[in-house]
Amino acid sequence: MIDKRLENLATILTKYSLNLQKNDLFRISGSYLAAPLIQEVYRQAVKIGAHPFTHIGIDGLAESYYQHATNQQLKYVSPLSKFEIEQIDASLAILSPENTRNMTNIDPKKQAISNSAHHELHEIFNKRAAQKELRWCVTQYPTQAQAQDAEMSLTDYEKFIFDAAHVNAKDPIKYWQTVHKEQEKIRRMLATKKTIHVYAKDTDLSVSVTDRIWINCSGKENFPDGEVFTGPVENATEGHISYSFPDSYNGREVNDIQLWFKKGVVVKAEASKGKEFLNAMLDTDPGARRLGEFAFGTNYGVKRFTKNTLFDEKIGGTIHLAVGSGFPETHSKNISSLHWDMVCDLRKNGEVYADNELIYKNGRFINL
Repeated sequence: MIDKRLENLATILTKYSLNLQKNDLFRISGSYLAAPLIQEVYRQAVKIGAHPFTHIGIDGLAESYYQHATNQQLKYVSPLSKFEIEQIDASLAILSPENTRNMTNIDPKKQAISNSAHHELHEIFNKRAAQKELRWCVTQYPTQAQAQDAEMSLTDYEKFIFDAAHVNAKDPIKYWQTVHKEQEKIRRMLATKKTIHVYAKDTDLSVSVTDRIWINCSGKENFPDGEVFTGPVENATEGHISYSFPDSYNGREVNDIQLWFKKGVVVKAEASKGKEFLNAMLDTDPGARRLGEFAFGTNYGVKRFTKNTLFDEKIGGTIHLAVGSGFPETHSKNISSLHWDMVCDLRKNGEVYADNELIYKNGRFINL
């Protein structure tokens, strides 16, 4: 018998997040550990009249690839992958790792080569999404690996995920529609601003958002969700920022990240762990050292850090900034094969000013 929580989650994903329609070509990807959710999403997609297909991953394949691939192989881009991205109407990625540390000992330069080679695919995906030709969503299926990272039992981690998603609400879809309405107040206020200045521990950062579009995220592209974001002006970020939580990218953990910006470019990057990897990723391409995203986390139901960016960047009272590619729908012009979200906690002694006016203090918007 299907877990009622999974059934509700699949309903939200297909009918709300992706708004799946009859005849949609629908890609579902995830590891074999996510089979219960994949099966339920697939079942509901067929009932809607869509054409679902699956990519089921096995942990360890990426590790084997990077260990043995030649430079020629690292630069190879499958025409099938390109064709798929050009054709699909909807995509659901279900995060469900068996081991979150598979890539720890992989040469970061190899990862950078592969990331750069696949840049065109990212651009096609982002362009189609911005033009409303492709609907996409990333969600999470609870696994032992991520429960361990979060220092929880699997049972507690399952509850954490389903509570954050509000799958047990009387009407979960209506709940997320209400979230959208509430966040519109934030989006409308931010839409009138030109400059954002962040002050926190070891942080003094100015970001220009002149003529950029702010996006209200309420369960469409990420689920669960809770953020309002934009793409900063590429050449105008100044100052420095210290990120509060350990971060990870491609399975590599990096701790105590600090970045210094001048004229929009990261001119210095430090970390107590993973500094070499951090700088290798920032050297992926010219756009990797510029900001592609600035966002406020607005989900106050997510209260604790779990070493999972999907949840950590949504924590109410935090901001996150991504180095690398921006989203065209924000009017971001930054192009990169990298997109790395990093989270800064503002719940204690954090302040944000917009056009020299205090709008945010200790993790909360004021005067909304």
